[in-house]
Amino acid sequence: MKMPDPLNVTSPQHHPGEPYTAEDPARQGEDLAALLGRLLAQVPSKTQKDLATEAGVPYPTLNAWMNRTRGTSRIDPEVLRSLVAAFRRWGVEVTPKEMFEATGRPVPGPSGDEREARLLHLYRQLPEDKQRALVKDAEAMAQVSRVS
Repeated sequence: MKMPDPLNVTSPQHHPGEPYTAEDPARQGEDLAALLGRLLAQVPSKTQKDLATEAGVPYPTLNAWMNRTRGTSRIDPEVLRSLVAAFRRWGVEVTPKEMFEATGRPVPGPSGDEREARLLHLYRQLPEDKQRALVKDAEAMAQVSRVS
């Protein structure tokens, strides 16, 4: 499936002058805005701001996704997972698969690239002494793996 250009989030009218909106028919399933709206509706006591805070997403970013004024194809997988976790803490049933599909992306499985990127992201957040300790631990694990 070809991904829409995130810089062009609206579609032109097919027949100018038509009294209808300038939207193409929605693709099968929900986009992220529709999914988040439906899930938020299940917890009327919660707002977009509550979701942004709970999931660790800047409110203006979440609001732009909800208003379809910002593309969703490059959202960090961990952000999508944090949205799922926030909804689950509120008792709403949602799966990572639903969240990823709503952005038009396949659900990442246990891909080596994703694990490596996550490890590097975590490594960079550590102070230097902890980075060194992590490298030593990884080297020890690699040694044990070669012996086994």
